[in-house]
Amino acid sequence: MDWKLLATTFGTLFVAELGDKTQLACMLMTAKTQKPWTVFLGSSIALVLVSFLGVMFAQFVCQYISPHIIKKVAAVSFMVMGCLIFFDKI
Repeated sequence: MDWKLLATTFGTLFVAELGDKTQLACMLMTAKTQKPWTVFLGSSIALVLVSFLGVMFAQFVCQYISPHIIKKVAAVSFMVMGCLIFFDKI
């Protein structure tokens, strides 16, 4: 196991997910239902499944497209989204 990759992935996703809409939805559901363990279990399963699908999709795509091209497309996509947000188009 690549422990450095594991720690980097954990740290990146942990920081990225703090305060996002998923965390806010979990807080709202827990406050509404007063069943924190049920909400925790449901959200944990959902996040694991979403992560699994993302990893499997990336593995499939990387078989046909070079990581260099994927990196460039992602960069351009983020710039376009940023411009659209900046100019209140989305």
